[in-house]
Amino acid sequence: MIQRGFFKRHLDPSEVSFLQECAHRARGDVLAMTTLAGCGHPGGSLSSIDLYTTLYHCANVYPDNPRHPDRDRIIISHGHTSPGAYAALAHAGFFSPEDAIIGFRVAGSMFEGHVERSVPGIEWGTGNLGQGLSAGCGFALGARLKRKQYHVFVVMGDGEQQKGQISEARRCAVKYRLTNLTAIIDYNQLQISGSIHDIMPQNIKEEFCADAWKVIEIDGHDFAAIYDALYTATHDRDAPYVIIAHTVMGKGVSFMEHVAKYHGVALTREQYDMAMQELGLPNTIEQLRAKRAQTVFSPSHVPFPAPPDVLVGEPRTYKEHDRLDNRSAFGNALKDIAVLNKNRSSSTPIAVFDCDLETSVKVDGFKSVMPDHFFEIGIQEHNTATMAGALSIDGVLSVFADFGVFGVCETYNQHRLNDINRTGLKLVCTHLGLDVGEDGKTHQCIDYIGLFRNLYTFNIIIPADPNQTDRATRYICSTSGNFLLGMGRSRTPIILDEHGTPLFGDGYTFTYGAIDLVRKGHHAVIMTYGCMLHRVLAAWEILHHKGYAVRVLNVSCPTALDPAAIQEAVHTGLIITCEDHNVHSGLGSIVADHLATHALSARLIKRGIADYSFSGPPDELFKRSGLDAESLAALVEHELKKM
Repeated sequence: MIQRGFFKRHLDPSEVSFLQECAHRARGDVLAMTTLAGCGHPGGSLSSIDLYTTLYHCANVYPDNPRHPDRDRIIISHGHTSPGAYAALAHAGFFSPEDAIIGFRVAGSMFEGHVERSVPGIEWGTGNLGQGLSAGCGFALGARLKRKQYHVFVVMGDGEQQKGQISEARRCAVKYRLTNLTAIIDYNQLQISGSIHDIMPQNIKEEFCADAWKVIEIDGHDFAAIYDALYTATHDRDAPYVIIAHTVMGKGVSFMEHVAKYHGVALTREQYDMAMQELGLPNTIEQLRAKRAQTVFSPSHVPFPAPPDVLVGEPRTYKEHDRLDNRSAFGNALKDIAVLNKNRSSSTPIAVFDCDLETSVKVDGFKSVMPDHFFEIGIQEHNTATMAGALSIDGVLSVFADFGVFGVCETYNQHRLNDINRTGLKLVCTHLGLDVGEDGKTHQCIDYIGLFRNLYTFNIIIPADPNQTDRATRYICSTSGNFLLGMGRSRTPIILDEHGTPLFGDGYTFTYGAIDLVRKGHHAVIMTYGCMLHRVLAAWEILHHKGYAVRVLNVSCPTALDPAAIQEAVHTGLIITCEDHNVHSGLGSIVADHLATHALSARLIKRGIADYSFSGPPDELFKRSGLDAESLAALVEHELKKM
């Protein structure tokens, strides 16, 4: 039994022999997995297997308790080498090798084609290359915030070094002195289409050196050298380390070695027989095939992180004369939470991420209270999205604030991976929609609902005024799961009820999925949210003076419609949706889906953004799009006269 945690300076010869034997058997498992599946990535798995074997046997991990809070975190960034990772984990005692072999790439099995968090020992589901080092930065930061001593290892391929997000993560790790982070590169110099030097030449070692990482080069199949390098990296805390491990694609099987084809091509049955004979391992593939055919696999799901244990305090109530934007209300609430939890030892640690926009997205107040929990990542949205997502599953309340066009549109791929990993990210995006105004079409994010309604675990909240924003902010900070809290740029009037009292003020509690009745009426229903609500209320006044009784509903959670409220709306016969969003993919389309799915009949008119707009004051842009009060009132009156 090898002592875990890299406490010994060197491995004994007997320990080296033990690891060699484990890796040797794991090679056979890799070939069995991929041959039975008829697909997969055997070549890179064989070049990485000695690295995986050393890590899973020598790092401070717990096969009997894979989620032990003090465990080292091992991230597999090139997730296609899942056969190697599964085989190494199995021989380290996390589960049986046979389970992985017969379950590999079978529908319903946790042993998927790319590594997933449902597998014991796998910390982060990957596959989209280039994101693993960012996730590693998040986990390494988590250790600091939780005052833990665990180390984070990120194993990467050499081809994925071509990704720009890795350079973002490299610089971030150095800025924040994440010296509990070690990267290991499987440097077999081959990728799908051939040599890495032909496909996209780069100087991997020099790039890490230029960003002030310490570099060790080793033979990636020499267990003593692998262990010694990891020992050095875990004990020298002057800088993060990268270990460039020179390996051989297809190592161990002569006809696979140095052949790029086997990056992603499984062996035929005849080739498998030849390989097993060469390795001197028993050939039991037919028995395994029979078990694979007879086994029914039950999907396993990773739970969301526990709800953050933080004090969120009493909400602020803004009055009619208060003039501020929703983003300022968010910033004020976040600062309140910082004040309440700064000296509370039992609170869940909080981390707030910014991408060079702190005063615009209003996280500077939090920074003034908890500067050590504020992380300025610069113009690195991709790295930040992954880093913040990974941190959120590691026991930290993680808030990432950004402009909508960066936090939603630019980083959609990263949030899709967060979605798959069932993170607990609190993504707060300001400057949504035409409300961005003069910045023009490149910055007018008009597809935030359309994009994020494709993500299965993200909850969307678009509050209507500063009071609802305050309460929604406190809600997401004390609730499990992924949230997109969105808002515009401009000052937003305080929404009042018909008696002149703040509608979302004292006595109001934010409830996810609730639809707020803002004005009563029976002739028609207008459904809206966010910065459009005060414009709709201005249209309501016009219609009211003309004798029309129109119901106004605020749908702050557009992807979680309240069926009862929609059922009542249908009775009027006319529903109009108004939104500062692409007309084809926002609230209007969601309502249309609901009506069709539930066989409900009402005339539905969708009003939103029909094309990219211009630079100009928001009110002018809304008027051009037919979303000003006068245009909306005229539309409703015209439709009512037709009924």
